[in-house]
Amino acid sequence: MNLRFGTLVIALLLATSGVSIACTNYLVTKGASADGSTMVSYAADSHIRYGELYWRPAADWPDGSMVTLYDRGTAKPLGQIPQVNHTYQVIGFMNENQVAIGETTFGGRPGLEDTTGIIDYGSLMFLALQRSANAREAIKVIGELVEKYGYASSGESFSIGDPNEVWIMEIIGKGTNMVADKKSGKQSNINKGAVWVAIRIPDGYISAHANQARITTFKKEDKKTSISSKNLKLIFEPGIETVYSHDVIAFAREKGYFNGKDEEFSFSDTYAPLTFDNVRFCEVRVWAAFKDVSKEMDKYYDYAKGDITKERMPLYIKPDRKLTPHDLMQFKRDYLQGTELDMSKDVGAGPFHSPYRWRPLTWKYNGIEYLNERATVTQQTGFSFVAQMRSWMPNHIGGIFWFGVDDAGSTVYVPFYCGITGVPYSYAEGNGDILTYSETAAFWVFNRVAHFKYLFFDRVMPDLSKVQYELETGFIAEVPKIDAQALELHKVNPEKARDFITEYSESAANKTIKRWKELDNFLLVKFLDGNVKQEENGEFLRNPWGYPKSPKHPGYPEEWKQQVIKETGDKLIYQQ
Repeated sequence: MNLRFGTLVIALLLATSGVSIACTNYLVTKGASADGSTMVSYAADSHIRYGELYWRPAADWPDGSMVTLYDRGTAKPLGQIPQVNHTYQVIGFMNENQVAIGETTFGGRPGLEDTTGIIDYGSLMFLALQRSANAREAIKVIGELVEKYGYASSGESFSIGDPNEVWIMEIIGKGTNMVADKKSGKQSNINKGAVWVAIRIPDGYISAHANQARITTFKKEDKKTSISSKNLKLIFEPGIETVYSHDVIAFAREKGYFNGKDEEFSFSDTYAPLTFDNVRFCEVRVWAAFKDVSKEMDKYYDYAKGDITKERMPLYIKPDRKLTPHDLMQFKRDYLQGTELDMSKDVGAGPFHSPYRWRPLTWKYNGIEYLNERATVTQQTGFSFVAQMRSWMPNHIGGIFWFGVDDAGSTVYVPFYCGITGVPYSYAEGNGDILTYSETAAFWVFNRVAHFKYLFFDRVMPDLSKVQYELETGFIAEVPKIDAQALELHKVNPEKARDFITEYSESAANKTIKRWKELDNFLLVKFLDGNVKQEENGEFLRNPWGYPKSPKHPGYPEEWKQQVIKETGDKLIYQQ
């Protein structure tokens, strides 16, 4: 697929879904983390997604209860399914059992969305969280739901983790093929359901995905390490590492997508073939994270730039060092710095070296199409998280949902324990929305500061990063102390422990919002009218008589002056 056709497919998906298919996930196993936790990270990148922290308490439901399902991209009601008798508490995309789920949309081959299906990718995530005690059960729930009710989205990659394992699951529909029953005449879709593959990431390894399917070949049915959906009940056997829909290969043969040997079958190459777009805009974000933890990634640089003839990256790698939640937070802030694709280095960065580019993603000049890089950090992130799951603690204390709203480059990841009994108002659903400003909503507080960054990136970032670092590393240092106190309370009264972690999470959220509002005010004063006020340690300087010291006028960098002269010639020469 050429750039123009690939971009067209992406544009069509954006138009029909109402959201951007542009998210980034990281998956970290116990053996690859610094403390033995597992981690799943996710960025919800969308031009209309609002940053708020979902919270659903655990509940018991009477027989006959129904769940209404809504499309994640449009909020359109899709249908209803029966509710289970008990649902687990969910905060964001993590439940009380420390099960966490993230996603990225890869789209895949056109025409495979089931127009009769009533469960979209968002519903699958929330239903799986409410109904699963571990990652394997979440996979089982997803597989059974799409088979019974149909899958209403395009191709998706899911990150699914619990305190012991992390899995990547990739799924795509089978399209709509309506056939009338010979007796009743009733029309039904004989292609209802989906084809999918789920693979456990080996311990000691990490994985990632960013809007391109990444599972290629996989182990076929042997009932010891690999099973199909016909034997889904075996998923809880410890040795099982691969699970897939029973017809994932047969359907591809039926559609003419694949005609090789079973052992040669590749899910990604079959259902989401590589294009320049999918690599340059998507796989490059996986490479950006991998390169920071593995010396082996240099050989994949040409591939990451969009050369699909080169060897593609592995599904998972063994990092050169153990990772922490803070590492994943920093991965979220990558703009390809340190490479020739660094977005802060070309003329598009402007005089203040901004790594941001406003959409559209591609643009034309004199009939030639060009692109803006699609880095990991992006202005249109609604929210992002790092879910940290710790097997050695009680679930309510062990799971920490590090949550940030708005652009990951200028957010602060706040620790919310998965067992909290409520969400602070500043992060709660209903406090403003993407079209309704609220001065008390975290999303809008962070957006106000982000706009200073977009205006004067290299001037603002030192001040912003300093406060960001202080808050995040402060929380990271506090967590072990909070853990210890919560564990002591848990021994005596688990509910008191839950109250304690709820109070701490709320305190951390309130501290963050208060400090970010102070930063907002500070930046307004410091950079008013393009000047830079003189200050020391956050205090603006005055002369001996109390009058403000004259501001600095840093001017423009040399490369910017050079570009202006190139464009204007002698017009701006100052005449002595």
